[in-house]
Amino acid sequence: MELDAVFLARLQFAFTVAFHIIFPSFTIGLSAWIATLLVMWRRTGEARYRELARFWTRIFAVSFAMGVVSGIVLSYQFGTNWARFSTVTGNVLGPLIGYEVLTAFFLEASFLGIMLFGWNRVSPNLHVTSAVLVAIGTSLSAFWILAANSWMHTPAGHEIRDGVAYPVDWLAIIFNPSFPYRFAHMFTAAYLTTSIVVLAVGARYLMQKKFEEEARTMVRMGLGMVICLAPLQLVIGDLHGLNTKEHQPAKLAAMEAHWNSDEPADFVLFAIPNAENNGNDYEIKLPISGLASFVITHDFEGKFQGLNDFKPEDRPPVMPVFFAFRVMVGLGLLMIAMGAMGAFLWVKGSLFRSRGYLGLVQHSWSIGFIAILAGWWVTETGRQPWLANGILRTADAISPAITASAVLTTLVLFVIVYTAIETRRQAMIGQIAERVRSPNVIGTMISLKNGGPTVIFTPRTASLMSRLGAPRTLSVVG
Repeated sequence: MELDAVFLARLQFAFTVAFHIIFPSFTIGLSAWIATLLVMWRRTGEARYRELARFWTRIFAVSFAMGVVSGIVLSYQFGTNWARFSTVTGNVLGPLIGYEVLTAFFLEASFLGIMLFGWNRVSPNLHVTSAVLVAIGTSLSAFWILAANSWMHTPAGHEIRDGVAYPVDWLAIIFNPSFPYRFAHMFTAAYLTTSIVVLAVGARYLMQKKFEEEARTMVRMGLGMVICLAPLQLVIGDLHGLNTKEHQPAKLAAMEAHWNSDEPADFVLFAIPNAENNGNDYEIKLPISGLASFVITHDFEGKFQGLNDFKPEDRPPVMPVFFAFRVMVGLGLLMIAMGAMGAFLWVKGSLFRSRGYLGLVQHSWSIGFIAILAGWWVTETGRQPWLANGILRTADAISPAITASAVLTTLVLFVIVYTAIETRRQAMIGQIAERVRSPNVIGTMISLKNGGPTVIFTPRTASLMSRLGAPRTLSVVG
């Protein structure tokens, strides 16, 4: 079988971007949560907020570093594997990515060091300010990257000269038709993912009866965000779907495995899309006529374009888009159910005693990441066969000199290296979670003798000193 350079280059980019995207998706929400904790600490003086911020900052540092390093690889692939894409779209996308560096990355780089290493070294107000600015920087990064990616889906504000896109209206480029919906959808997904991770970690510590005060704080704050954001994400997703219907109808048809546009569409739970026969095999539908039409058009008798309206070469791959969309929606509904059940137990006053609920929630940390990966699979695969919609097809965007064997070699190396790095990262996160000392008692202050100097010891040393006759005077928190 002859290797296809285009397919391998797509596979390589899919693997590296899937590895990369989980880190910014997590750090966008995590940086905001750390900043919130530090602000609450300064407002209330409660040390649990500071210690929680310090604990999660260690995890943020590892995840942020992984996101930066894995993101650099993507930029190089534009030049090595997708040179034609860079030539055609570089006048538009290059400045957008440059703006991300000039605003978001410079802001993060300026204050990240203070956030990570400023504990007890700079004033509390400066430290809190640095955390807030880092959170703003991660949000700005998402803004510019999603502006660039959205333009690839719904290009606007440009003109084509000799086959190359040139910017005409930067506001139209940035705020292209799909950007507001995609930014809101992705930003909410990032916050929701972080909230579920925080909730899961808090539930785990409660199940283990460790750091219970801090664990309750994590559960309350994480669950509160899930209760608010999960239903909101459903509404944003609906609006995004309406935008997709208008601007990328072939993608929407693939998401629903909808073939015929001359009749209302039923909601298909499961099917095996058959592109050769222009239909679905083994189809299982919900027993509500026109439900998919209602979801898409808000009318049970509404109609929208089917796959048969497009030439086979203009359709996206139906099966991966169809199944990935159902994974994303299914996990979204699971998050809503998780939030609703948690809210019920919270109102009853039994949330922290419900070991059944906490036992399930502690294993839910990964569902936000899976939903994000499924959503990006829908978005990027559903854009095919275009790399820049209506401007450049994927098959025409490959570097002329690239060979299949070269792409395959680097793909194998990426898989090996990334697997080793991720294995080590998981081990580091586990060590941070398991080796954390009690946030409540960092040390105990003991006066060595009346009127003498005061020294802070670890709890074990302080206990020994007390048995030797040193009077215990004060427990130190934070």
